[in-house]
This record gives sequence, structure tokens and C-alpha cells, in this order.
Amino acid sequence: VMLRNLPDGFTRQALLELLDSQGFGCKYDFAYLPVDFDNLQGLNHACVNFVTYEDAQCFSDMLEGFSGWETQSDRVLTVAWNEKQQGLAALVERYRNSPVMHESVPATCKPVIVTGGRLAQFPPPTQKIKAPKILRGKAN
Repeated sequence: VMLRNLPDGFTRQALLELLDSQGFGCKYDFAYLPVDFDNLQGLNHACVNFVTYEDAQCFSDMLEGFSGWETQSDRVLTVAWNEKQQGLAALVERYRNSPVMHESVPATCKPVIVTGGRLAQFPPPTQKIKAPKILRGKAN
């Protein structure tokens, strides 16, 4: 699912804590909060893959309209189905060779695979990964 309208300054860690605190620990296997590579700040949306359709539907039903953020924010969460990629395998294939997985990108800005509530190793790339455009000058 896609989470939209996340608060400014929201991080991947805050995303994982939100999922876990709302009772969805061990019910998701992938999470990604894209960042602006210019300043490494979250882009106010995220992608989460739930283990089952029922878990995803329950999350959507429970958190659509959520506004109980840990930090001061007037933003109201919207939840939508991810029309582009469905399932862990598709998401891994989408991101494993993506510039976001380049070594110059901080680990906290990368997508994660979660197994049994713990971060798991992301499969290695199958091709050479280019640094994100904004980081290319910093990567050398």
C-alpha cells in the first residue's frame, strides 16, 4: 500500500515504529520511505508491502485518516493500493538495482525487507548501481 501525506521530517524509523505501534509488527515484509537526495529528508509518502491482503486491508481500514503523529502535524494520512508493484518479489526487483541502493546512500534512506519483525538483508544487485544524480558528485 501507499501511505500519503506523512508529516514533514518523517523518517523510515518513524514509519516502522508507526506500523509496529498500530499492531502491524510481523504483518509487513517491505517498507520504503523515499527521500529527497538533495537533503535526505522524507518525501511525505511511503510504500509498505503487507504479508497478506487481509493485513493490508485491515491497515487501510484502521489508518485511513490517521492524524495521531508523534510530532506536531496537521497532516491526515491517506492509504491507497500500490498500482505499480504488488508483492515482495516485485518490490525487491524494482529496488535492488535502483540508485537508492547505491553505497553512497545512507542505510536509513533505503528500502528494507522485514522478516519476523526484524530487518533482513536486501538481496544484492544484479547489475552495477549508479549513484543518485544529486549524490554522484559526493560518491567519488
